[in-house]
Parts: sequence; C-alpha cells; structure tokens
Amino acid sequence: MKSKILNEGIKHLSKDKKLNSLINEFEKPVFYKSTNYYDDLCKSIIYQQLSGKVAKIIYHRFLNLFPNKVPNFKKTLDLKFEELKKIGLSKQKITYIDNLAKYFYNKKNIDFVKYSDESLRKELIKIKGIGPWTIDMFLMFTMHRTDILPVGDLGIKKAFQILYKLKELPSKELMIEMSAKWKPYRTIACCYLWYLVDDGDVW
Repeated sequence: MKSKILNEGIKHLSKDKKLNSLINEFEKPVFYKSTNYYDDLCKSIIYQQLSGKVAKIIYHRFLNLFPNKVPNFKKTLDLKFEELKKIGLSKQKITYIDNLAKYFYNKKNIDFVKYSDESLRKELIKIKGIGPWTIDMFLMFTMHRTDILPVGDLGIKKAFQILYKLKELPSKELMIEMSAKWKPYRTIACCYLWYLVDDGDVW
C-alpha cells in the first residue's frame, strides 16, 4: 500500500475518537509489496484459526522447506506429507496447501491485479481450503485493497467488543454498521484492531 494512501486513511480514521486512541498508541501498519500469490495464500491457510504468534512460528518453519525460503507450488508438490506434518501443520491444512499448489500449477501465469474484489473472491473460493477469511487476508495484505472488513475474524470481533464495550461478540451486521464511518479504509482500521487483541502482532 502506498504511503500516501496509508496516511490519508489514518487521517480519515482519526476522526473516530475510539479508533484514534489506538492510532496514537500503536505504530503505523506496514504493508509489504508482494507478487508471490502462492506464498501469500499459503500463509493465509497456515494462519487460519490460530493466534498470530503461533501461526508465525509454523509459517517460518514452512519457509525453511524451500530454497531461499521462497515457497513455490512445484516444490510443494514434491514435499512428503510427513515433512509438512512435522512443522506443525494439521492434516486438513496440508490438504488445503496441496490443493492450492495444484491450482497454481494449472494456472501458472494468472494475474490477480486486474480482478475486482468480488471477481477475485469468486475465483479463489473455487479452491478447496480457501474460504472468505483467507480471501480477506489476501485482499488486505497482498493485493492491498483498502476497504476490506474480515467479519469472520475472531480477533476483529474481540477488538470490536473491547473498543466499544459490548457485552458479547458483535454480529456481522453490527460490525458492518459500526465500521461504515471507516470506509473506504477499513483494511487499515482492522490493523489497529488486531494490535489491540494480539499484542501488536498483526501479520
């Protein structure tokens, strides 16, 4: 994400007093440029339903399985089940990563830049193991789409609950309603929400 867009987003989000308190407390989010779609989607699969800290450990073990620590689908297809299980991946996630490798093997030169958010969702959801949350992470941290709200993310739900002192976790509908004022920068807002619940470890 370009610095200009990030700064404009933070300026816009600062108008929300509660969110502004997080902006003042935590460091500015960092969005790294990436064109390795396969690696980033593998990372999203690994992070599914895990805390940021645990997922990061497993992900770095995954990187060590590849030359120069750069995952690629061809090498993945050559890895044995035991090698992936040994680094802490569940049987289900190993299957998902295998499905992803086969997808990229069959579509070697696919370019997601031209896809809209919605068309990209429709394309990726075809891959077994890639669900709405994984697609949200990909849109946010690889494609740098600025207005993504991962309503299925437990950390985001908990952050809403803490920030707005709710008695219970918010519904999808309530999250969408409450975040409307953050548009079109909900991706950036979510980074600050993750800081609140995950000890500053976003991605």
